Amino acid sequence: MSKSPLLVRSTATSGKIHDVTPASAGWTHVGFGLHKLKPGEAYGEATGEREVCLVLVSGKGRFAVDGEDFGELGERMSPFEGAPWALYVPAGRDWAVDATTDLELAVCSAPGGGNFHAKVIPPGTHPRISRGKGANVRHVYNIMPEDDGSANALLVVEVITPQGNTSSYPPHKHDQDNLPHESFLEETYYHRMNPPQGFAFQRVFTDDRSLDEAMAIEDGDVTLVPRGYHPVATTAGYDLYYLNVMAGPKRVWKFYNAPEHEWMLK
Repeated sequence: MSKSPLLVRSTATSGKIHDVTPASAGWTHVGFGLHKLKPGEAYGEATGEREVCLVLVSGKGRFAVDGEDFGELGERMSPFEGAPWALYVPAGRDWAVDATTDLELAVCSAPGGGNFHAKVIPPGTHPRISRGKGANVRHVYNIMPEDDGSANALLVVEVITPQGNTSSYPPHKHDQDNLPHESFLEETYYHRMNPPQGFAFQRVFTDDRSLDEAMAIEDGDVTLVPRGYHPVATTAGYDLYYLNVMAGPKRVWKFYNAPEHEWMLK
């Protein structure tokens, strides 16, 4: 079976692991990069016309923005070990990091604008939320939610889905600019498995099935959600972490549940 065009898999083990851009994804707003650095290695970028949220998936590093030292950030050494550290950097700035441990750094990006300022987002900035019940329980860490007033377009969130559970479920979508009922948001998922040899599944589909892709997800994969419903299911014995990046014409997260599956919310 050929690999889905919505599944991005890298064979790299160091340096730039992923580089999803609007051009490579065939859309307009969301970008996602992933870097793995060894202690003492450095990396940096200019944000240009885009804003970024730097999420420390694991490890620690010393960060600077336009030469301003933001100190050493990071705490957990695995994405399954607690809440994240992050750093927001607005458009038109230069950021840099010096890794002080093994560092897995996500670069979440969207079109910039407005008068926003660089800021650290430490663990506990937003409380952990548990959603669902039974085999639909998952644990959510909002990093940049819609009500924080901190960005032009970026929405960033982490989710831990325990073994054998479903997530982004019942199937929901956000592909219509139809507020207040539904917002249009492109989305990426960056997946990690615990233990890492595990796998999970994700389906991206529309009502008319003009888009209908089912993917087997492995540790380190990125999946793209240009439109449609996008549920995820873990397998027994393997917890799933994913980092979501969303952006669209308005910084609002309003989704529409597939009506045939809404019964399970009652």
